Amino acid sequence: MWLYVVACYLFAVVSYTVSEQTESRVVRIDSGPVRGYKDPNEDIFVYYGIPYAKAPSGPDRFKAPLPSPIWLETLEAVDTKIICPQMPVSIFGLDTTTKVMQEDCLIANVFVPNTDENNLPVVVYIHGGGFIIGYGNFMMPKKLATTKKIIVVTFNYRLAAHGFLCLGTKEVPGNAGIKDQVALLRWVKKNIASFGGNSDDVTISGNSAGSTSVDLLMISKMAKGLFSKVIPESGANLSPFSVQVDPIRYAKEYAKLLQYDGDMDIYNLQDFYTTISYELLQSGNVTHRTDSDFLMTPCVERDIGEERFLEDSPVNILKRGDFDKLPMLYGYTNMEGLMRIDIFDSWKNKMNTKFSDFLPPDLQFKSEKEKEAVAEKIKMFYFGDRDVSDETVLDYVNYFTDVLFACPTLRSISLQIRAGNNQIYLYEYSYVDDSTPVVPYTNVRGASHIAQTMSVLDGVNLVSSKDERNISDDFRTMKYIMRDLWGNFIATGKPESSQVPAWPPVGEHWSPHMALKKNPELLGALSKERCLFWNRIFDKYYRAPLPPPPPSTRRNEL
Repeated sequence: MWLYVVACYLFAVVSYTVSEQTESRVVRIDSGPVRGYKDPNEDIFVYYGIPYAKAPSGPDRFKAPLPSPIWLETLEAVDTKIICPQMPVSIFGLDTTTKVMQEDCLIANVFVPNTDENNLPVVVYIHGGGFIIGYGNFMMPKKLATTKKIIVVTFNYRLAAHGFLCLGTKEVPGNAGIKDQVALLRWVKKNIASFGGNSDDVTISGNSAGSTSVDLLMISKMAKGLFSKVIPESGANLSPFSVQVDPIRYAKEYAKLLQYDGDMDIYNLQDFYTTISYELLQSGNVTHRTDSDFLMTPCVERDIGEERFLEDSPVNILKRGDFDKLPMLYGYTNMEGLMRIDIFDSWKNKMNTKFSDFLPPDLQFKSEKEKEAVAEKIKMFYFGDRDVSDETVLDYVNYFTDVLFACPTLRSISLQIRAGNNQIYLYEYSYVDDSTPVVPYTNVRGASHIAQTMSVLDGVNLVSSKDERNISDDFRTMKYIMRDLWGNFIATGKPESSQVPAWPPVGEHWSPHMALKKNPELLGALSKERCLFWNRIFDKYYRAPLPPPPPSTRRNEL
């Protein structure tokens, strides 16, 4: 490891002043001493903005992360503003306009209960955002750390093309962003004992793309041995956006979004991507693609003689059983498809005109005629002989719930159970109250995408966990139940609580599952009819993701 001492890490612009923090603790990690401060509202100490690795720059910007810098003076761990380059947005409660985007953005935040106990269980939370937006402290975990005596780690990782461009060359091998995640887990393994954590008792959890990341980490040889329990929240390693089906085609398509009009040879693409500004690199808008893909996501890597995160398609790895069989708390909400409700009015007519445009990208067909026939069959299954319209908006929600989250999760569970994992606890989160918006054109309420995460964590961008005083008594009770279940799973590998029935592992036919609602109850098979339908589709038409092919023209890659 090389010596790297920079004042920007020690005297960064912060969101609150050090003088306001009267109680502090200093811990020594591999890189140097770090000072954290007592939270003003919770009985925890918080360490913000600790560099866990260094993002390479220049022509190396797409490579695996470098080792963490080293500092000699005590790092004041108070910087809450650093985030990785991404589209500047202020939507879905995600406000990046007040943050500081910078190339070297690989920082961790550690939330430590105020206790003299050691060997505390640890949970690493991986943020969502479709692999294109987000940051570690999008949702705060202070209450979870306080109430369950758990150390919580959040962090940033490289996003969109910066993190997931995949050309299969030495300069752009792919998966830089998820290799950041592995680097964070290795950092936790080395350093969490300094904070009072047990490095052999680490749970990984994540929501949305973070959930997909968690599910992929579980089957990656690169991450083997770095954690012992897994909590994917609304996202699976078989989700349509989990792995790029055709990385070179996606790289070309994304380049066109950036107005690139040059030769599409791999090396010309590489020259383009490695020389443009970060502002241009991250400007491609892929949030509303009809095929439920985000282009710049993890990929199966070509073997170029370096450590790879993903060596084969998730389906093949799951079928071989070539992964550790770990306890999993695995599930989704009952109306995940509400994440697409904001574009329902602009999509409904398009779906009636050409429903095939809305099929997931991991399907393949012999001809356009076959594709249109399958699309019509799927549309008939969800909408019958009716159009996609205001009257069928709930069917629209169900369609995207199943395509994006529910059915990929259940397919992954089936393959894992066949491979010998008998420690998977399945749930569906459906809690709503009067504050939950009704689905447009209905009087129905449902739990939207990652609603369970917002029950476990403090909420979106809450400065103070005291903000929970404004929620309903029922929601406060639900939060208690969720934190109790999640906290006990993190500590023991079993989701137990006096507030819910005994919860056994799920069987191959997706039964039983826990219905997490106002009065939780253990029920039978989950989404069985709808997801058996999709299983038949994928059994016949599945397209496995492949690594990038070798470049057609050879060039010195030294």
